[in-house]
Amino acid sequence: MLITNATLVNWSPRKIASNRALLIRDGSVAEIGASADMVERYPAETIYDAHGRYVMPGNICAHTHFYSTFSRGLAIPGAPPRDFPEVLRKLWWPLDRALTAESVRLSVLVSAVDAIKHGTTTLFDHHSSPNAIDGSLDVIASAIEQAGLRAVLCYEVSDRNGAEKAEMAIAENARFLKAARDRQNIAATFGLHASLTLSTDTLMKCVGASDGSGFHIHVAEHEADQENSVEREGVRVVERLYRAGILDGQTIAAHGIHLDPWEISMLRTTGTWVTHQPRSNMNNGVGAMAFDTMMRGGVNVCLGNDGFSNDMWAEWKAAYFLHKVVNRDPRAANGEYVAFAATAFNAQLARLFFPRTQLGELASGHAADLIMLDYHPFTPLTVDNLPWHAIFGFESDMISATMVNGKFLMWDRVLLTLDEASIAAEALAHAPEVWARYAANVAAG
Repeated sequence: MLITNATLVNWSPRKIASNRALLIRDGSVAEIGASADMVERYPAETIYDAHGRYVMPGNICAHTHFYSTFSRGLAIPGAPPRDFPEVLRKLWWPLDRALTAESVRLSVLVSAVDAIKHGTTTLFDHHSSPNAIDGSLDVIASAIEQAGLRAVLCYEVSDRNGAEKAEMAIAENARFLKAARDRQNIAATFGLHASLTLSTDTLMKCVGASDGSGFHIHVAEHEADQENSVEREGVRVVERLYRAGILDGQTIAAHGIHLDPWEISMLRTTGTWVTHQPRSNMNNGVGAMAFDTMMRGGVNVCLGNDGFSNDMWAEWKAAYFLHKVVNRDPRAANGEYVAFAATAFNAQLARLFFPRTQLGELASGHAADLIMLDYHPFTPLTVDNLPWHAIFGFESDMISATMVNGKFLMWDRVLLTLDEASIAAEALAHAPEVWARYAANVAAG
């Protein structure tokens, strides 16, 4: 196909070019040129007219939880949680134990609809369903393939549900690391919950079962993670993970809020990827990571959403504003840093897991993962001020088309691979069962 009359935007390297056409073949951008010239040279191609809209690489989410879907509107019984450990005990752990394979499938499909509409084309998911472990990553992968998206999957290993469930989780990761190799748009890593729910024995079993593809783990999201590590092991979390062989250039450390300078230095030295989820951090009242320090110091900082909506521009805005408030400094989290984390670093991370696919840039030979934005600026938009247009101007409802691997998943705001109404109806009918099991889990303690 030919996408014509596009205003082409690339983030890294930063470029804006008007009146461009993209030739899409075999899932990739085969050629880019002036619209009139490309139409003349390829008269037999099906034409999709962008009508001057901005066409740019699809957004990437570096850390999410599809399984959190059924938490929307769910009331936590009793007094509100006082801190993040109580949020885990009162909400997330009883909820993940309430999930069946069908709950997991619907959770992913609801999230996939949300991702396509919000222009998020690649997602790194971190899954938990302790009563539906075996094959759960296949369920997620199949739903993602149905949607046409791209995803990196893992199952979180934890000791909190007993030794048998931990062993099952290890086996699910190890199995899927091999199974994912046969799936085009699916990749895998090894999931770990957090240091505070993992014994040294379990950590070492995970290292032994991994095939060198790295790990995906929550790190120092709350002070409790550090307190537990110091009390149990005599060292802080990052040093504990380093000693266990968890940290390297393939590992994702989500959150990284309560870290000291030595730990930040270890993350930089090992090349570990740190993901920032500002909306979730604000919601849980856990604090804010040292975003500017990490960016300035050369840490690989990416942007995720922790299971919030897949509107990644909302995450850009939250990051931009959060650190200004926390530091009482309007210079904090400047737009260039936010944009670089969300685009360049996110794309570099995605390329690690899809090494044969060039993601994050629209150029000849690169993956045709793109979105079309119906944005009409009333001030000049240039390569220099593009991040601030994104933060103060871009909105997800402006996205009119989403493409992954050369296939439109949405065109002219119409979903093409998923039936949104049907999925919503199924989820709505299924939710009371999940909520009933959740309530029973809370009552049981």
